Amino acid sequence: MNNFLIISCTGNNDKLGLSINKEFFTHNLVDKKNISEILVAEISNFIKVHKVILDENFCVIVNQGPGSFSSIRISIAVAKGLEISKKVKIYGYNDADLKTFDKENIEKLINNSLIEKNLIKPIYLS
Repeated sequence: MNNFLIISCTGNNDKLGLSINKEFFTHNLVDKKNISEILVAEISNFIKVHKVILDENFCVIVNQGPGSFSSIRISIAVAKGLEISKKVKIYGYNDADLKTFDKENIEKLINNSLIEKNLIKPIYLS
């Protein structure tokens, strides 16, 4: 898994990460109150800047929580939309399995099989 977008929207320290052609980029989502209004635009701009082609060879990895109900549901819905429209592969991970949001730890997450293919099981905080 070389080219992927990772979405971590749990309502706390929301971020996007992009691995493309062995380079890794991050983007902080600063407007946490309106994540439903900005997430698609932020992802769209992020992938355009880095000239990403979304197709069946691209993956989207989504944080399944625990976290904010709305933030998690929105990020999963966006990932599902990309899966349907662009045929990307989607994976989910649990927040506790990713210690730091950086390339090294995300690669450990992937290599240690801590992501689940097409199996999104959100964990919400009550």
